[in-house]
Amino acid sequence: MSAIPPSNDSVVLPPKRSNTGKIIGIVAAIVVVIVVAVLIVVNLNKPAASTDAGADSGAITSGLGSADDPVQIGVVGASDPYWTVYADAAEAEGISVNIIDFAEYNQPNPALTEGELDLNQFQHLVYLAQYNVDAGEDLTPIGSTAIYPLGLYSDKYTSVDEIADGDTVAIPNDPSNLARALGVLQAAGLVELTTDDSTFATLADVDTDASRVVITALEPSLTATSLPDVAAAIVNNDFLEGAGLEGTDALAQDDPENPAAKPYINVFASTADNADDEVLNRLVEIYQNDQAVLDGVVEQSGGTAIITKTPVADLVATLKEIEENVGE
Repeated sequence: MSAIPPSNDSVVLPPKRSNTGKIIGIVAAIVVVIVVAVLIVVNLNKPAASTDAGADSGAITSGLGSADDPVQIGVVGASDPYWTVYADAAEAEGISVNIIDFAEYNQPNPALTEGELDLNQFQHLVYLAQYNVDAGEDLTPIGSTAIYPLGLYSDKYTSVDEIADGDTVAIPNDPSNLARALGVLQAAGLVELTTDDSTFATLADVDTDASRVVITALEPSLTATSLPDVAAAIVNNDFLEGAGLEGTDALAQDDPENPAAKPYINVFASTADNADDEVLNRLVEIYQNDQAVLDGVVEQSGGTAIITKTPVADLVATLKEIEENVGE
């Protein structure tokens, strides 16, 4: 007797396998691949660790130039934009600095002498020599910055020829800039001097009978503000912007590219004891080699500044020569 096959209704089929697990697995694999790819791209584009001073490993963490002991740099005109650029450039090299503003030229050198500053940058070599001799100090240049022309400005006249005989002209009263101002006025035909060398000329060297104008000497920051009251004034570069003046407005000025202008090279100055300090000298190099800083200096001067990179030995020699002639 043959067996009767079971009815189809009684056949038990194995459960159908779901595709959900397979899909999840595929998605997970894709995610892993994407994450790995992203990590590879990020690492390929990540800058390599630098050993430069700008990297964290090169930042000064203690002592002068560290965040706890920033280098104090005295200037006249700290609001000039290039000082912010300079401070950022120094920070990028791992050196912390504070730019300290002074309103008058007679303040930063005593502050440096007394240890309130580590550096200053506001003066030319003649001014520095005059200070050292008068104060019996030995501040010294550790780097050059630029030579700026010294100009004659007026809000009444557009040429020197328009200035009338007997008009009053204001000039800075600090000895070095007073002498330089007299040289500008002599070259412009406004005064006659009784000395052949105007580097150390004083008001006593003005030949009042032969001069066209009367000279009044004022604190340097005030010559620009005196313009409404005088025919013209010699204005130092640091005070041009505050008076709404530009270097191109000058009726007359000296030539910063003339070799005779060497005593008027502006410098970073330190105390003699700190002249070889590595951090301070690195800060000079940053100033001299950062193009954004240099462009800012020239722009601030109205395009008149002549950037210089004079060897320190030459600066020191020129300073000593000037000091020997001060008061003679």
